[in-house]
Amino acid sequence: MANPIMSAGPHIHSGASGRRIMLDVLLALLPASIAGVVLFGLGALWIMLTCVICAVLSEYLFNVIARREQTVGDLSAVVTGLLLALNLSTKVPLWQCALGSVFAIVLVKCAFGGIGHNFANPAITARVFMLMAFTSTVAGGAMPAAVDAVSSATPLDLIGTEGAGLPSLLHMFLGLRGGAIGETCILALLLGFAYLLWRGVIQWQTPVIFVGTVFVCYLLAAGSFTVALYEALAGGLVLGAVFMATDYTTTPITAEGRMLFALGCGLITFVIRRFCAYPEGVSYSILCMNILAPWLEKWTRRKPLGGA
Repeated sequence: MANPIMSAGPHIHSGASGRRIMLDVLLALLPASIAGVVLFGLGALWIMLTCVICAVLSEYLFNVIARREQTVGDLSAVVTGLLLALNLSTKVPLWQCALGSVFAIVLVKCAFGGIGHNFANPAITARVFMLMAFTSTVAGGAMPAAVDAVSSATPLDLIGTEGAGLPSLLHMFLGLRGGAIGETCILALLLGFAYLLWRGVIQWQTPVIFVGTVFVCYLLAAGSFTVALYEALAGGLVLGAVFMATDYTTTPITAEGRMLFALGCGLITFVIRRFCAYPEGVSYSILCMNILAPWLEKWTRRKPLGGA
């Protein structure tokens, strides 16, 4: 065949386009975005707008300078910017948000060939970069405006100090506790999860195995169902499990590979939270497993009938 067409999935007869999938992800993120603005005020909206605008501009300018086909219309840059914003708290300065968006698009996505070619999730990698570069502002979280509190300590910080001042499980579920913009309201995240399942964009195994692994590990380590439940609801675990550990490009294509990917994410998150200085380990766990994804895919791929 002369001049075969090479492109990132989805392909013919898949029933969806890349733009349609990105639009579905944006719609699924809408409840968490609205909840973030309601809980944290207009500061959350400015961070989301800054990250999204800088991400789109970075991709547009990179394509112009590199003389590549313009790809901002596929909405992937919008998704990356919004995901990065939802992983940040309102105490992060806007210029740091802008720098993180440029890092995600230029160095993680476009430099490797654009959508379908990046080795790791751009939003996760940018957040890890920001955690290392701007630890004092990016680590931890802010407190919702509706909550009266002296400090902005997150539930993960409070669990590590024997749980003094922990919010109730209901407040954890509704987002009335400290954290990043998009990670606190579990109800909003579950609405997005349900929408993605209904649309067939993701499958349930990866998020459930990821969160379930953290829950079971803490249940065995702490011997307390309540502590394990707090750990499952706290931090960016649900946000990362639903929206970033299910990324098509940076996770295995085989069902068994995706399960091992989720299991590895859960175990690494548990180890970092339990034994390391960082109270949160979701971003690092997903980044580590993104790097291992090609090997997981290779180890779990099925041989064709009659193949060696």
